[in-house]
Amino acid sequence: MTQNTEHGPYFGEFGGQFVAETLMPAIKELEDAYRDITPNVSFRKKYHKYLTHLVGRPTPLYHAARLTDDLGGAQVYLKREDLCHLGAHKVNNTIGQVLLAKMMGKTRIIAETGAGQHGVATAAACAALGLECVVYMGAVDITRQKLNVYRMKLFGSEVVPVESGSRTLKDAINEALRDYAATSSTTHYVIGSVVGPHPYPTIVRDFQSVIGTETREQVIAETGRLPTHIVACVGGGSNAIGMFSAFIDDPVELIGVEAGGKGITSGMHGASITAGEPGVLHGQRSYFLQDSDGQILEAHSISAGLDYPGVGPEHAHLHAIGRVQYVSVTDDEALAGFKKLSRLEGIIPALESAHAIAYLEEIVPSLSSDDIIVVCLSGRGDKDVSMIVELEEGT
Repeated sequence: MTQNTEHGPYFGEFGGQFVAETLMPAIKELEDAYRDITPNVSFRKKYHKYLTHLVGRPTPLYHAARLTDDLGGAQVYLKREDLCHLGAHKVNNTIGQVLLAKMMGKTRIIAETGAGQHGVATAAACAALGLECVVYMGAVDITRQKLNVYRMKLFGSEVVPVESGSRTLKDAINEALRDYAATSSTTHYVIGSVVGPHPYPTIVRDFQSVIGTETREQVIAETGRLPTHIVACVGGGSNAIGMFSAFIDDPVELIGVEAGGKGITSGMHGASITAGEPGVLHGQRSYFLQDSDGQILEAHSISAGLDYPGVGPEHAHLHAIGRVQYVSVTDDEALAGFKKLSRLEGIIPALESAHAIAYLEEIVPSLSSDDIIVVCLSGRGDKDVSMIVELEEGT
């Protein structure tokens, strides 16, 4: 699916390495290390040991029988990434990248985070592997995700508030890139989604592909066949690409659910594919929310992890070729999905994942009971409960 051009591997017309020349040596070093180190038996053994004994893989595939009955239609299964250590899929990637950095001889790790889950997962990986960790986080997100901030500090990481711009994920990424450019001789930047300059989108996809690989094996073992539909939320898009990767060549309908915020027409959303245009940001060509002059717009979502004005370049390509359908779900719909899954299945989803749950209202009733939908439940919602309580109480 990738092709080489003068800017580096692309997904169709999307991707590339649009970074300052001062950063190119670090990017090239990472590209070479990923190619040379990760296929080695020693790396694979260590990585899979951590996936099994720290992350808790494989995660189960769960038939949501009560949700299925309530919706009426297709059988709904949940890939339980919320049961990963720390409560989200993010740790699949951070363990891989931090282990790679250590084998490269790096002593310091930096990361950005929005919802806090990637920051927590990076901090935990650094604690497990004994590396220094600094996490950049928008000041708005720090307020929204106090529990995750405390968890990062508990793991021994420094959390740096970012006060510039919208003070959310986009701005945290900007600060992390500045740090990386200045300190790359000793530092590795762990990007948390399938975004950024090559080779990051490929690295993160490959480490997250365990989600789709397990799901494919599990659903066939459980039902005797492939699912008819796969649904996953999409911000930058790591959980979705991890899930979709195992089904790209199969006759399975793939659906990515973006953050519709307060509605597409309101302009307050994070639906980069649904309402964005191709452009360049953070080292990549992809779809971004931008004005008529090409200036990047602020994103909005009730879920901090989807509050990013762009999407990974592989998603942009899958949209361009029509392989994946991208839709959007509003804040109110996601909140309703959050409550419905909690009430019917005893599972509190992350607000990010609740977008995928909410979309089931749109599609499941129109399908037959012979159809099978698998939802990537990318994270658990403990981190969101206090924010929702404050929202509903008006505090």
